[in-house]
Amino acid sequence: MDTEHSLREAAKDMRCSIGLAYLFFYYLLQFCGHTWIFANMSARFLSFGCDALAGTFYFVGVMMCVCQLLSVLELFHIADGLEESRLLPRLVQVMERNFLLYLIISQEEFQSKTIVCVLFYLWNISDLLRYPYELLCLISNPSFSMLWARHTVSIPVYILSVIAEGISVLQALPYYESQETYSDELKAPVSVYVHFPYLLMAYLPLLAAGSGITVLILLKQRTQTFDSWNKKMKTI
Repeated sequence: MDTEHSLREAAKDMRCSIGLAYLFFYYLLQFCGHTWIFANMSARFLSFGCDALAGTFYFVGVMMCVCQLLSVLELFHIADGLEESRLLPRLVQVMERNFLLYLIISQEEFQSKTIVCVLFYLWNISDLLRYPYELLCLISNPSFSMLWARHTVSIPVYILSVIAEGISVLQALPYYESQETYSDELKAPVSVYVHFPYLLMAYLPLLAAGSGITVLILLKQRTQTFDSWNKKMKTI
């Protein structure tokens, strides 16, 4: 019995070690990817000014698509217990970003709009606040300034990104109305014509509701985090 228990404990420790190594590599990969995107966009903006906005997707779009596609793995991290976080806020963020990126921003006619650059900047700022913090949590205790930035600055950044996402959907509506992209007639089991602009308009209140719930959860999580920090400081 003792041998069996020892084997189970050893297997559990090995799984924990592998999970930590995997998370470290994943956070580092995301941090490097978003750092490259942010540095590339900033360098082009400082060099070419507002003329650089139109080419944002051309220069960093592939890397942004890779980073956002990889972020789907975070849902499995939470479900599997590798990452201690709430599933709903992460699900809303991952779904809304990938929806915009692959269904709207991926359209060539939309890629040169200024709102694409604004969105990419806001997404990058949010992730550059999160991934270094998560990375540091795996190896040591983050400083209070990093903790404050992660749980305070990230909330208004997220709100601004949601507003920008809504604006991008509104700007995309005329294009989809004229081109009828993704609009098609479904013949099985009942013949129904799907008009994609209607789906986009229906998406806007869902975006507002989902982001509102997410902000409430983030505010609650912020309060709990700072309460834990204060209790920890009092015991020292």
